[in-house]
Amino acid sequence: MDWAGWALFGLVATAALTAAMITAQLAGLTRLDFALVLGTLVTEDPDRARIAGFFLHLCAGQGFALGYAVTFALLHRATWWIGALLGILHVGIALTVILPLLPGVHPRMASERAGPASTAVLEPPGLFALNYGIPTPAVAAVVHIIYGVCLGLLLQGD
Repeated sequence: MDWAGWALFGLVATAALTAAMITAQLAGLTRLDFALVLGTLVTEDPDRARIAGFFLHLCAGQGFALGYAVTFALLHRATWWIGALLGILHVGIALTVILPLLPGVHPRMASERAGPASTAVLEPPGLFALNYGIPTPAVAAVVHIIYGVCLGLLLQGD
């Protein structure tokens, strides 16, 4: 496995995912802001949270890229379509397991069961992150497929 390639390509794929997600936010397709959600784990100030969250998202992207790279190595091939399939698996787990569990551990996110006394500043994502807009699951799927396709294309020479 090419460790330098993984490190560089993980950043490229994460940048592509982030750019696509920001574009979808600016187009009004979703209110899901990965940087804000991650950053508010460590600070309550929204501006600082977006900066911290951006770097946390880059780190998470590197970790997931390592998982993709290991999978490609185990399969002895990397292709755009295997990357796309891994992206679908990735987003499926994120939308059905990780995001719905997040209110239980996130200090600034309300839960579905929190009453009006809650001081949380972030709404819970809900199943498939639908609380951030009806198109959110489709947007999340597209950006994660972009991530997987990028990694599949960039790592196919290794």
